[in-house]
Amino acid sequence: MTHTVPLSDIRVLHTLGPTGTNCEAAAKLWFDNRGIDGEVVLHPTLEEAATVMGRAPHAALLGCVVYPDLHTLVFSNLEQFSLADLFIMPTHDMVLASRTGEAPAVVSTHPAPQRLIPDELVPGGVQRRLVNSNAQAALDCVRGLSDGCITTLIAAEQHDLAIVKNYGPVPMGFSIHVPRMDAAPAAASKPAEQREASFDVV
Repeated sequence: MTHTVPLSDIRVLHTLGPTGTNCEAAAKLWFDNRGIDGEVVLHPTLEEAATVMGRAPHAALLGCVVYPDLHTLVFSNLEQFSLADLFIMPTHDMVLASRTGEAPAVVSTHPAPQRLIPDELVPGGVQRRLVNSNAQAALDCVRGLSDGCITTLIAAEQHDLAIVKNYGPVPMGFSIHVPRMDAAPAAASKPAEQREASFDVV
């Protein structure tokens, strides 16, 4: 038999990084709302986060409902973890940013918000460069791997990128997945103590 870890026992949330992602903000909010001084551990992908989490007794995975292949992650791990909580939080402002402030021709973006990039942004259309997270998109832009990025406002400001367009916050759903633990076998009840009855012979 198995059981799931109670939400009240969670002290570590594994989720998508690097720092500046909406998942990181959601994980911090989840702990804050419960008055828990918890730890948020960031990973390049949710798939890696799930692997590292394993069946740690006080850890859980925080996902996002628009994460590509979240359904695959869930159905591939039915024996490893279970969906235990869902909540809605506005994302950071989502922005199109570039190093120069000019409209970028090559844009790094996570697959989920890529439709925020208008095809007519530059003559000849925009080349989309898919990456693992909004924060990673900002990092790749700074490193010169693209001219611009779709990212969060906090990540753009962290890397001194110029805002080309601010799309504002987006109401977003986040999920908490807790490990399924092997249940300890129930303690066998002790047989009633046998006592030798004594009878008075009449």
